[in-house]
Amino acid sequence: MVHGISYTCPECQKGFTPAPEGEDENSFQRRFHPTLNALPCDAAGQYLPPFAPPAPLPAPPADGQDPAAWAPFGSRLEFDFAQYHFVELQTSERYINTALDLWAASVMKSGDTVPWKNAAELYATIDEIQQGHMSWKTYEMRYTGPLPAGTPPKWMTQTYELESNSFKDHVDMIPYQQFNHDGHRVWSNLMSGDWAWKQADLIATNEDNHGCTFVPVVAGSDKTTVSVATGHQEYHPVYASPGILTGPARRAHGNGVLPVAFLAIPKTSKKHRSKPEYQRFCRQMYHASLALIYRPLKPYMEAPDIVRCPDGHLRRVIYGIGPYIADYPEQVWLAAVVQNWCPKCDARPDHLDTDSARLRTRTKTEALIECFDPGILWDDYGVRADIVPFTNDFPRADIHELLSADLLHQVIKGTFKDHLVSWVNEYLHLEHGEKRALEIIQDIDRRLSAVPEFPGLRRFPDGRDFNQWTGDDSKALMKIYLAAIAGYLPSNMVKCLSAFMDFCYLVRRNAIATPDLTRIQDALDRFHNYRTIFIECGVRVDISLPRQHSLLHYIRSIQLFGSPNGLCSSITESKHIKAVKEPWRRSSRFNALSQMLVTLTRLDKLAALKSLFTVRGMMTGTTSSYTARVLAGEQPQINAAEAVAALDDENDDDGTVHGPKSLSSIELAPTAQRRYPKGLEALAAYIHQPRFPDLFRRFLYEELNGPPEENTPPIPIDACPVFAGQITVHHSAIARFYAPSDLGGAGGMYCERIRSNPNWHGHARRDTVLVNVAAPVMHGIVVGRVQLFFSFTFRDQIHECALVNWLVPVGDAPDPDTGMWVVGVERERGAPTLAIINVNAIARASHLIGVYGVKPLPEDFHFSDSLDAFDTYF
Repeated sequence: MVHGISYTCPECQKGFTPAPEGEDENSFQRRFHPTLNALPCDAAGQYLPPFAPPAPLPAPPADGQDPAAWAPFGSRLEFDFAQYHFVELQTSERYINTALDLWAASVMKSGDTVPWKNAAELYATIDEIQQGHMSWKTYEMRYTGPLPAGTPPKWMTQTYELESNSFKDHVDMIPYQQFNHDGHRVWSNLMSGDWAWKQADLIATNEDNHGCTFVPVVAGSDKTTVSVATGHQEYHPVYASPGILTGPARRAHGNGVLPVAFLAIPKTSKKHRSKPEYQRFCRQMYHASLALIYRPLKPYMEAPDIVRCPDGHLRRVIYGIGPYIADYPEQVWLAAVVQNWCPKCDARPDHLDTDSARLRTRTKTEALIECFDPGILWDDYGVRADIVPFTNDFPRADIHELLSADLLHQVIKGTFKDHLVSWVNEYLHLEHGEKRALEIIQDIDRRLSAVPEFPGLRRFPDGRDFNQWTGDDSKALMKIYLAAIAGYLPSNMVKCLSAFMDFCYLVRRNAIATPDLTRIQDALDRFHNYRTIFIECGVRVDISLPRQHSLLHYIRSIQLFGSPNGLCSSITESKHIKAVKEPWRRSSRFNALSQMLVTLTRLDKLAALKSLFTVRGMMTGTTSSYTARVLAGEQPQINAAEAVAALDDENDDDGTVHGPKSLSSIELAPTAQRRYPKGLEALAAYIHQPRFPDLFRRFLYEELNGPPEENTPPIPIDACPVFAGQITVHHSAIARFYAPSDLGGAGGMYCERIRSNPNWHGHARRDTVLVNVAAPVMHGIVVGRVQLFFSFTFRDQIHECALVNWLVPVGDAPDPDTGMWVVGVERERGAPTLAIINVNAIARASHLIGVYGVKPLPEDFHFSDSLDAFDTYF
C-alpha cells in the first residue's frame, strides 16, 4: 500500500483507510476522492488490475565489494572523501588540492595512487553522477516598451536572466476528507483541505482523467541578502514542493522543498526607482518569469503525464498550481494589488477589518478591469490594471485564493513582535514617562533573562534588547513574554496578549478539527475586543494593519489548505542558507549565480547518491570499519541501529522524532558519571534527603500492592518491603510525545531531555515536569520538580523512578488575565513535600516562570535560582 492510498474496489472506491504516518490511527479516518484515486498504470497509461506489482527496476550491482556499485566513484573511501570535503566541510579548491596531496604522500610507500590529481578532477567525478540531476536553464528577458528621447535609462536596455530548474517527477496522493472519532472534520495536510477536493472535482469533469493523480505544486519566493558590505547583493529564489507531502515533511530538513529558479532583480538609479514605468516593468517581468517557470507543467494540467512514483508504480499525473508561500510585500506583487490593500479581499486600507469586505477572485478582478478606468481601480478597489497575475495563464488557478496564511510574518514576527511588543513599550513611555518606563522595560528584560532553563528554549541573557531578530527568537520570546509583563500592564492589555497567544498556538497545530475552528474564532474575537486598549491609551489612532487583518482569513485558509504549519514562509526562509547563502560564499563573488547553480547541482547529486548507497546498506559504519569488513570478505548489511541518529547525546536537550505519532513515553538516560553511593541509606545521606528511605519503601509497597484506598491511614513502615539492593542514579530522562503546536518530526512527535543534575554548567539544575495523577483541576495533572532520577531492580523487575517536590494549583481555574495556571510549592510542616513516582507517570517537562508581581528583580539575579526564589509560578 502506498502512503495515503488504499487499493479498494476501483469502481466504487468506498470505505475508510487508516490514517498515514503522523496521525493517530485510533482517532482519524479518511474518505478519499472517488474518481481522482491514483490508480497504477503501465507505460501506455492503461490501468493495472488491483494489487498488480510494479514493473521491476534495473537491478543494482551485487554488493559494495564490486567497484561498479560505487560508480562513478571507485570505493566507499572515494565517495566519503568527496562527501566530507564538498558537502560537510565545504572545502575550497585550494584546500582540496592540499588534502589530495597529503593522501598521495600517504600511499606512495605501498605503490598506490589517489583517484584524483586535483580538485578539478574530483568535481568532474561528481558531475558524472546520474542521480539527482537538475537541469538549470537561463532565460533572457528585456524591456520591449517605447524608449524615451535621448539616452534611455539603463534598465530599459539591459538584458535580465532568469535561472530556472525543471520539477516534474514527484510522489502522489489522493485528495481526502478526514474525520476524528467524534465525527468532526479535521484539516491537516494540504490534500485534506477543500481546495484539493475541489480541484479534483474540476479535473474529474473530464472522464478521461478518472483514476489520475492530482499533484499540486506548492511554491514560495522571498528575497534574501547575502552581503551588505559588498554592494548589498540580493537574490530572489523561488522554491517548490510537491503538495502531496505532509506539512511536517515539508518543514523537515530534507529535500521536500527545493530551489527551482532565481528571479532577476532589476537595478536602477534612485532617480528612476520611483517612476511608474520602471515599477510596472519590474512587476511585469516578475509575473512573466513565474509563468515561464510553470510553463513545462502547463500541458499536464489538463491532460495527464505518466510518471513513476516512489512505490515503483507508474501513474497518470495531472499537475496544478498549488498554494503560494509569501510575506505581505510579495503577496502584493503576486496579487497585483496596491500597497496596504488586502490581496485576498477588497477591504479598504483605512478600515481593513470591516465586516462588509468581500473576497477577491480572478473573475471579479477581470470584470472590474473591463468596467473601470485604471485610476478608479487603484483608488477604489486597490487593483493594478497594468499587471496580469501569472496564474491567469494556467487552468484552475486564482492567485487571490492561492495565497497561503503565513504564520511567520503575519503572526509571529508581524502581530506579536513588530506590533504588540512595540506597542507595550510605547504604552509604558506614555503612561510612566521616559525615566520610569526605561526602568520598567529594564526590569521586564531582567525577568526574561531570569526564566529557568528549559529544553529547546532560547535564552535571553539581555532580555529582548538585541538587533538581529529571527523567527525562532520571536517564538521563544512569545513563550515567556506574558509572564514577564504581568503586573506592569492593565488587565485588558494582558488579556489582549493572552488571547492572541491562544490564537497563535491553535493555528500552529499540525491537525485542526472543527471545534478548534470555533476556539480560533473565539480567541480572535477576544483579541480584537481587547486590542482597543491600545487606542484608548493613546498608543494607536487605529489598528488597520494588513498583517493583523490577515488573521481574519485564517479559518478559511485552514479549510482550504489544511494546517498553516505546512505552508509557512519559515520553510522557504530556512532554505536560504543552503540554497543561496552557502553557495554564494563558495563562489568567487564575480558572476556568482552561475557558480552557485553548479554548487547546488553537485550537492543534489551527492545527496541523491548517498541516499541510494544508504538504501543498499553501503553506508554502515565508518569509512575504515566498512573498508576493513570488505577487505575481510564480509558482505556489509543494513544496520538499523546505525541508521537511526542517537538521541542520548548529553548535549541535546530537544529535537524532532522520526516516525509516526505514538503514545507518550519516557526513559532514563544512561547512568550518571558522578559516583553515587549504591545503598539506600548512604544515598539518602549523600543527597541530603533523610526521608528518602521511608518514601522508597512505601513506593515499593504500592508498586507491589497498588495504591491505598482514599482516606485510609498510611501503611506502617514496618509493613513495607526491605530493600538491600543497589540504586543507580541518572542525571536526565528523555520524554517523547506528540507536540501539536511545535516543530515535530514527520509524525508530529518531539523529544526533550529532562534534567536533574547537581552540577550543570556550574549550577544545580532541577527541571519541572507534568505528572498524571488524576487531579480534580488542571486537566488531571500536577507539577513536580525532579530532585533525583534513579533506577533499581527488585524481584527481577527494573523500576525507573523520580524523587519530586510537588507544586500544586493555586485556585480552581487559570489566572483570569494571562489564562495560565498558577502553581505553588506544596509544603508540609514548612518543608516542600516529597514523593517518589514511576517515570511513566511523567508526561513531559513543564516550564515554570515566577509570578513576579510588581516588585523589580535584583540586577544580579541569576536564572538558576528562579525555581527557588518565588512563592508561585505561571
